[in-house]
Amino acid sequence: MIVFDLHCAHGHTFEGWFGSSADYEEQSARGLVTCPECGSDTVGKAPMAPAVPVKGNSGARSVPAARDESDTGPGAAPAPAASARALANTPMPPEVSKALDALAKAQAKALENSKWVGEDFAEQSRAMHYGERDPEPIHGQASLEEAQSLLEEGVPVAPLPIPVAPPEDLN
Repeated sequence: MIVFDLHCAHGHTFEGWFGSSADYEEQSARGLVTCPECGSDTVGKAPMAPAVPVKGNSGARSVPAARDESDTGPGAAPAPAASARALANTPMPPEVSKALDALAKAQAKALENSKWVGEDFAEQSRAMHYGERDPEPIHGQASLEEAQSLLEEGVPVAPLPIPVAPPEDLN
């Protein structure tokens, strides 16, 4: 998933989430990329500094990236609103855009000190719950069945509102 800084012909700046540069180009050509503030479909990419991820789990990511839609359980969420807006081909109300931005920033802040454990999420959560390892903030992937099993056992877990990609999938 790639996050582009975009701007419309009226000077509004916003983010757009795309599967690839080609996806952005294709959606833009079809008029599916619109400004959330004014609805203009005259949108271009704003100049961006490259995001270079920190090696390993030692650093925080500034922009949460989306995971595959088949992922479920803790850490999974519906596709980002930018994708829904593109599919609906209607402008996102400014208050929704601001709320999603605030939610994404709050989640990024919450994950700053959280360790990515990938597909070991259920096992690691269970081990912390039963005192088999030291507790620490973690996030990762779990199937719906794994998440339900954790909840039935009383293990405190919750899905993330904005999808998160494994560190190795970040560009």
